[in-house]
Amino acid sequence: MSEQTEHFDTIVIGGGAAGLSAALMLGRARRKTLVVDSGLPRNRFAAHMHGVLGHEGIDPAELLRKGHEELAAYGVKTRSGRVERLDETEHEHGNGVSVLLEGGEVITGRTAIVATGVSDDLPDVPGLAERWGTTVLHCPYCHGWEVRDRRIGILTTSPMGMHQAQLLRQWSDDVVVFSAGLGPLEPADEERLLARGITLVPSPVVEVLGDGDQVTAVRTADDTLTEVGAIFTAGTLRPHDRFLTHLGLERSDSPVGSFLAVDATGKTSSDRIWAVGNVANPMANVPISMSAGTMAGSVVNMALVTEEFDRAVAATAAPVEPVEPVDRADRADRADPVRFWEERYAGDKVWSGNVNAVLADIAATLQPGTALDLGSGEGGDVIWLAQQGWRATGIDISTNAAARATEAARAADLPEEQARFVAADLAGLSGLDGPRGYDLVTASFFQSPVELPRTDILREAARLVNPGGHLLITSHAAPPSWADAAVHEHRFLDAKEELDALDLSEDLWESVVVEHRQRPVTSPTGEPATLEDSVVLVRRR
Repeated sequence: MSEQTEHFDTIVIGGGAAGLSAALMLGRARRKTLVVDSGLPRNRFAAHMHGVLGHEGIDPAELLRKGHEELAAYGVKTRSGRVERLDETEHEHGNGVSVLLEGGEVITGRTAIVATGVSDDLPDVPGLAERWGTTVLHCPYCHGWEVRDRRIGILTTSPMGMHQAQLLRQWSDDVVVFSAGLGPLEPADEERLLARGITLVPSPVVEVLGDGDQVTAVRTADDTLTEVGAIFTAGTLRPHDRFLTHLGLERSDSPVGSFLAVDATGKTSSDRIWAVGNVANPMANVPISMSAGTMAGSVVNMALVTEEFDRAVAATAAPVEPVEPVDRADRADRADPVRFWEERYAGDKVWSGNVNAVLADIAATLQPGTALDLGSGEGGDVIWLAQQGWRATGIDISTNAAARATEAARAADLPEEQARFVAADLAGLSGLDGPRGYDLVTASFFQSPVELPRTDILREAARLVNPGGHLLITSHAAPPSWADAAVHEHRFLDAKEELDALDLSEDLWESVVVEHRQRPVTSPTGEPATLEDSVVLVRRR
């Protein structure tokens, strides 16, 4: 069974030079970004990297290490893992993507950048693979200088080897082409190679000999030994894109294989998926891959910006329609909680618009993240949370309340992704953001004069809390000090009873605050009075 966790603006799949470059641009654009990386970059077999301005000769692993440090400074999250499946989905946040990881966890996002690279499937020749990246090589621009003037062997695997043979002549006057992989040579091609002093060996290669990681000779099928100081060859390129083949994205065929088709920005035939680096361009080296990642990161940000403006315009053009007030004397409507709360929020402003004091006191001690406010009303708590750096969502049964809260957030110049309001059935929270998804879920005075399955709603809300996150419930613990408690109809739960009613497993939850607090108020007659609140704060382990 899959388990859904956090939601991101962009999920970058692959943590090589292309993926980290894309994530860097997104992080600097203040996008909530996750990099999922298997930790197996294509160039991990090489100890040095060349042709990358400012980083000439460094270990490729050092480039990635520095990249991760730079990403952390911009809040980009990284995690180890393999992606099993990428899908285009619709979820509570709108259209987007979902990523299924090995182990069953599901991560959702608005967009995805695929930067998973390729594998080089080498010819099955003894002694070849174990020297890959040292003296068995594939790219003369990456490694030619280091083996210049040696006797260089070209182990051809396809007609493309003709191109490689001609190219390597630039780095050495002594080039040997093992030509069996070229197929029957045309006389003109043979003449072309011989014209520049290249030696042709037609017998197939059966073994590569060497001393440690150094190639010394090649044995061919006719049992001839040919001395060489390095070998260049081309493996079969296998793009790491199996996790999205079911999407049927457009592909581009080339002499070296079939790859995802992308435009100049890396965009695939999906409006939500980009692909960069070798997974889309098999000929890209490190700087080309970095450039493609940088381009894709900036274009993805612009696509998200455009989407956010489009949503804002649509929301302004089609505001939530308020429900007409109904006769407050119609007590039968109290059996219908939706109609009751629509009526409540159809008249004058109900609440002060100020943040609840308990929420402000406790949230100020927490690291801002994602927050959900149950029964958000006219939005005071959500707006305060957003102003403190939280990405806050308010949910209320009343469309009138959600409309008022949305207008209040706009008046406070808060973007929709920072303070968002949803009108929905509070008993259906499981469909709001998957089984979990918030760092703080809060319910302030979530008590109703009409029937609501309050305890069930609060238990469901607890399922939405991320590991390490908090559930905060603030409730009336007693009638007002000016009321006659003996004749008061409602029985209030104390803090311990509130916690017990949640029935939370002690293995999964720890209690942080279980207490009562008194606050001074003014009674209806203008006299000083007090209200007693119960406060329950629990943390998911």
